[in-house]
Amino acid sequence: MSGEGSRHQERIDHLKYSLDAKVWVYPGPGAWRFVTVPQDLSRRIEAMAPGPRPAFGSVRVTATVGATTWATSLFPDKRTQGFLLPLKADVRKREKIFDGDVVTIVLSLEL
Repeated sequence: MSGEGSRHQERIDHLKYSLDAKVWVYPGPGAWRFVTVPQDLSRRIEAMAPGPRPAFGSVRVTATVGATTWATSLFPDKRTQGFLLPLKADVRKREKIFDGDVVTIVLSLEL
């Protein structure tokens, strides 16, 4: 009966997305640096993000740029109708990222 009638269930526990995005400086206090997640990818993340979501509607992710991986959140942005990913100073220093650079980012979303 080699496998007849058996059922195999796969459980997906996370999703990974890769994107290239330009680093920009928030115009307000603190000089925060962000990248904007494109609308189509933001919609997919929004649809897959587990709820309920914490403050500001943020989505917890793990982000990787180069050899640096860190836990962070994506924040919804009304202006772009997408998500923003903050780039910590420590990450920018380790990876030698400067304002205006285009960086490749891998986002992992836990389900």
